[in-house]
Amino acid sequence: MLRLLSIAELTGRLARRESSAREVLQACFDQIAQVDGTVRAFVSYDVADAMAQADEADRLLAAGMTHAEKPLLGVPVALKDVLCHRGQPCTCSSKILKGFVSPYDATVVSRLQAAGAVVFGRLNMDEFAMGSSTENSALWTTTNPWDPARIPGGSSGGCAASVASNECFASLGSDTGGSIRQPAALCGVVGLKPTYGLVSRYGLVAFASSLDQIGPFTKTVEDSARMLGVIAGHDPRDSSSVPQAVPDYARALGRDLKGLRIGLVKEFQIGGVDPAVDAAVRAAVRQLESLGAEPVEVSLPHSEYAAATYYIIAPAEASANLARFDGIRYGLRVDGRDPAELNSRTRGAGFGPEVKRRVILGTYVLSSGYYDAYYLRAQKVRTLIRNDFLKAFEQVDAIVSPTTPTPAFRIGEKADDPLQMYLSDIFTISCNLAGNCGISVPCGFTDASSAAPRLPIGLQILGKPFGEETLLRIAHAYEQSTGWHREKAPLA
Repeated sequence: MLRLLSIAELTGRLARRESSAREVLQACFDQIAQVDGTVRAFVSYDVADAMAQADEADRLLAAGMTHAEKPLLGVPVALKDVLCHRGQPCTCSSKILKGFVSPYDATVVSRLQAAGAVVFGRLNMDEFAMGSSTENSALWTTTNPWDPARIPGGSSGGCAASVASNECFASLGSDTGGSIRQPAALCGVVGLKPTYGLVSRYGLVAFASSLDQIGPFTKTVEDSARMLGVIAGHDPRDSSSVPQAVPDYARALGRDLKGLRIGLVKEFQIGGVDPAVDAAVRAAVRQLESLGAEPVEVSLPHSEYAAATYYIIAPAEASANLARFDGIRYGLRVDGRDPAELNSRTRGAGFGPEVKRRVILGTYVLSSGYYDAYYLRAQKVRTLIRNDFLKAFEQVDAIVSPTTPTPAFRIGEKADDPLQMYLSDIFTISCNLAGNCGISVPCGFTDASSAAPRLPIGLQILGKPFGEETLLRIAHAYEQSTGWHREKAPLA
C-alpha cells in the first residue's frame, strides 16, 4: 500500500514510474477520508492546489527530472498551522487568526517546493504552540492514532498524528520546549529538533523567538535526514540563521557506533518516570552499547532549574511576540469605544486560557521592578545550562534519555493541572534553552492491559550544536537494529 511507504521507498517507486505523484497524493486523501474523522489532525487542505503540484511533479518525472536534482519530487508533506504557505490559511489554531490567509511562503515551504515536495494541508496544534497535548487548540483536540482516548502530545500534535496514521509521508512542526520530540515519542514516529539557527524561522509565527526551531516528523531516521537536508541552510531573512554549510546528512547514516561515547545524565535519574518508559530506555542504552557505543555518566547540574527558567523566558518572549494581535491589522476584531477597549476585547475573545496565562505571566516578569528578579536571572541560569551541555559534550558525543516521563495520557487527564502538563516536557526543555539538536526515535511500547492499550515510548538523543550528522548516525544505527519503527498504529 502506497501510504505505508517511507520517503526513501516512495521516491524509488516514483523514479521507476511504478506510481505517479497523483496516485500517491490520492492515497493520502483516501487515508484522510478514512481516519481523520477520528484522528482530527488536519485543520484544512486544498485538494485542487495539491493535485496541481502533484501533476507538475509527474510532468517533471516524465521529462527526466531525478531525485538527485529534486530530492522530494512528488512526496506529499503537510505543515503545522504555524507556518506560512502563500494563499493558504494560517490560524495557529486560534480564534484570533480566524480567516487569515498567508501572503507569503515561509523559507522552509519555499525549500520544500524547490525540492519538488507536494506541500499540502494544515495540521492542528496547541494554540500558538503553547501546550503539550493539543488540547489547547481553539478548534478541537487531535487524538492519538494508537488510542483515540489519549492525547497525541503537543504542541505539534497534528504533525505527529498525521504521520503516525499515514495521512502524509512527512510533516513540518516547530519545537520550542519539546513540541516536536514529545509528540513524536507519544505517537511512535521520528521527530527531529535541529540546532537553533540551522533552519530558517522566516515565516514561522513566533512563540518564543530565542527557543523556536522548525523540524521534521517522519517514519524513519533516513527520511528525517533527507528532510533536514532540504530545509537546512542560511537565510538572510532570519537574523538568527547561521551561515553554516549543510552536509549530506543521509551519507552519515549506515556507519557503526564504535568509538562513540553516549552520556547518561545523572540528574535525569528522577522519580515520576513510568516504569515501562524507564525499562524501554534502559534496554535502548544496552542496545547502543551492543552496537559499539560506550555509556558514560555525565552531569548537567543546572538542569533541575530548566523548567523554571523556561517558564520565565518563553512566556516573556510570547508576551512580546503576541502583542501584534491587536484587532487592527489582521485577524479577529471586536470593536470597542476606543483603541484600548478594541484591543482588550479582541484579545479577550481571541486568545484561549493557556495563551492568556502565558501572556500575563510573561508581561509580569518583564514589568518594572521584576525584570531583574525574574527575566534577567533566568537568562543567567540559561547560560549556566548551556555551559553544562558544552562541558558534557567534551566527554561524550551524544546524550540519551527518555523523551517523555510517561506514555500518552488520557484526554482531559491533566487539563486542569497546568503544572503537571508542563512537566511532560521535563526532559526536552533544556535542549531548547541550550540551542542543541535533539531527536526522538521509537524505542518500545507499554504492555497492553484491560486498563490501557499498547502505547509507544520514545528515546531522546541530544547532540552537540550543529552535530546533526552524529545525532542521525546514532539514531539510525539504533533504529535499524530494532524493529520498533516498523510497528504501525491501529488507525494507520
